[in-house]
Amino acid sequence: MKNGQLHNIYFLGIGGIGMSALARYYNARGANVSGYDKTPSDLTARLQKEGIAIHFEDDVNQIPDNLDLIIYTPAVPKDLKEFVHLQNSGIGFLKRSEALGLLTKGRKTIAVAGTHGKTTVSTLIAWLLNQSELGCTAFLGGISNNFKSNLVYSENADWMVAEADEYDKSFLKLFPDIALVTSVDADHLDIYGSKNSLVQSFNDFISQTKDSGTIIIKQGLELEIDQKGKNKILRYSLREKADYFTKDLELKNGFYTFDLQTPQGLLKGFTLGIPGLFNVENAVAALSVALMLGIDEDNLRQSLARFSGTNRRFDILVNDGTKVYIDDYAHHPKEIEAVLHSVREMFPRKKLLGVFQPHLYSRTRDFAKEFGKSLSTLDELILLPIYPAREKPISGVDSELIAKQVENISVNICEKNELIAELKKKDFDVLITMGAGDIDRLVEPIVGLLKDDILSAVGT
Repeated sequence: MKNGQLHNIYFLGIGGIGMSALARYYNARGANVSGYDKTPSDLTARLQKEGIAIHFEDDVNQIPDNLDLIIYTPAVPKDLKEFVHLQNSGIGFLKRSEALGLLTKGRKTIAVAGTHGKTTVSTLIAWLLNQSELGCTAFLGGISNNFKSNLVYSENADWMVAEADEYDKSFLKLFPDIALVTSVDADHLDIYGSKNSLVQSFNDFISQTKDSGTIIIKQGLELEIDQKGKNKILRYSLREKADYFTKDLELKNGFYTFDLQTPQGLLKGFTLGIPGLFNVENAVAALSVALMLGIDEDNLRQSLARFSGTNRRFDILVNDGTKVYIDDYAHHPKEIEAVLHSVREMFPRKKLLGVFQPHLYSRTRDFAKEFGKSLSTLDELILLPIYPAREKPISGVDSELIAKQVENISVNICEKNELIAELKKKDFDVLITMGAGDIDRLVEPIVGLLKDDILSAVGT
């Protein structure tokens, strides 16, 4: 630490979506940022182009000298040579969540939590604020298609927007002015042990909202809210009566239009710039924050129509009237159910082929039955092997566990390197790939395959 400033900051696991947002923030502030990650990716390549030094070997000799701070992700193995070396170095050593907590301390903060929906909601809030006079700095859990980044940086804005991650109880490092919760479904049971424990952590999160702050939750969530009057409580819903909900919701040319009921009255004529019925509910959540902060409704109408979403969140990559290809980050049964419902609504009577890469052995073990049920709404399914992420294999847990739970449709399992060849054999109208692992690396080859097929079909 020099003159109270952080000059040299090192990231262990810099390629993670949350870690890279922090790295970009410090880089924008003029710090010397560097880091390690296990494997190169499109994201690490972008960071390198932005002037951040990254290496991919676990080698303590490549760690820069004169570090002021080390930030690490809990996904980094604790026996990593660099982790052990830096943990014992005497230099400030913070988890990503602790670093984010320190950055938001003393700042006006909007924290968006939920087992799903939080990335789109936080990204849309950041977009709405930045299209107004308020502006914001935002740390996002996905690459915004509008901002082309997972960081929105403003030197002068009062507000910070932070995606509040429940994994490893990270969100308990945040003490927001506005706490928003989109969903509380059983997940991360390897961390929490039970849904009750997960729900309790969400209760703890909202209880950390600053006095006189606001708690916004989706209607119907079973959370214990302190009713002693220190916080304003608001609820939102898609159609169900709440403080904020839609009226006259219609699907027109693939996009939704709606009126918005608010505590102040009915606001008419909104159009959401991205598809997906579940995204309308996400939009209601984001609009509730923006309206509460006083952003003009005409400004919001214009901004909402120009919102282009987040990478890997219901991304329609091909739609030429012959074939449709959608890619989505869905990795929980509830997310898959919501995504497939929206696909069916947008493309009725079309043959729907899904490719799913399960994420984590523990999640596959805990929710195999639920995965089977949600995936059974497809017409045909291809399963890839489980993406392990931070986990070691669990005996008896593989993709076959899910396949056994799928009913009434054709299912086959194939390796990633066999997928393109497998897709060439399939007859479908709509293809959707889903998963939170490295299935995204197959997106470009799939787009290439489909565009080649389209050109061949028209004889070009």
